[in-house]
Parts: sequence; structure tokens; C-alpha cells
Amino acid sequence: MGHRKKKLMAEINVVPYIDVMLVLLVIFMVTAPLLNEGVKVDLVRADADQIDSRQQEPVVLTVDKDGNYFIDKEAKEPEAIRAYAAAVLRRNPKVEFMVRGDRAVAYEAVVNAMVLLQQGGVPSVGLITDPEG
Repeated sequence: MGHRKKKLMAEINVVPYIDVMLVLLVIFMVTAPLLNEGVKVDLVRADADQIDSRQQEPVVLTVDKDGNYFIDKEAKEPEAIRAYAAAVLRRNPKVEFMVRGDRAVAYEAVVNAMVLLQQGGVPSVGLITDPEG
């Protein structure tokens, strides 16, 4: 009888795994810069002190150049901003609130954003600027 048993191969073929890894690497390299994008605003430049980074991340209300309001890249209506601020303060009364206003937006829109947060119960509101230079 000429039928011999084949010897089993005990090696793992890693070539398909490398292919999958390289495809995932390319996908993550393409999408990573997109994840950092938020609402595009051109901040006012000012020589101001930085906030302490050891503290909890502040809640940021962004006002774009058209006067639209955003919290965490999500568009919000004025009533929703008041409710959101009140809900956040109920969970954590020590959280800070900041306003990012585009330099091209009317001053009134930034002041209205601050008023909305104060109507939600926020005791003090900070402004975010770009450092000069």
C-alpha cells in the first residue's frame, strides 16, 4: 500500500493576521486626525493664564461664527443648554463651565451663552482664548 500518513504542520500561518493588522493601521491613521476635530472657531488671542490641568475637565460651550451653540460638538438650543447645565451641576457642583467664542461672532452671542449657563445655575463662567504669539 502506497498511502502514507501526512505529517501535521504545527506552525501558525500569521500572514493573514499581518494583513488585517496593516489594514486596521491604515484605517486608524486616516480616522485619528478626524476625531480631534470639533466645531471650527477662530478664538480671540489674549495673554491669559492657563487653567489648572489637574482639575476635572470643564464643560465647554462653543459659539461658532454664525452664533450657533454647541456642547461637545453637538448643537444645542438655548433651553437645552440651561437644562444641561443644571443637570451637570446636580451631578457635580464643582465642575467648571467655559465659553469658546469665535472672534467673528457678535459679542452679544457670547454674552447670551454666558447668561444661558448662569440661568442654568452656573455660578461663574470662564472664557477660552488662544495664547498670543
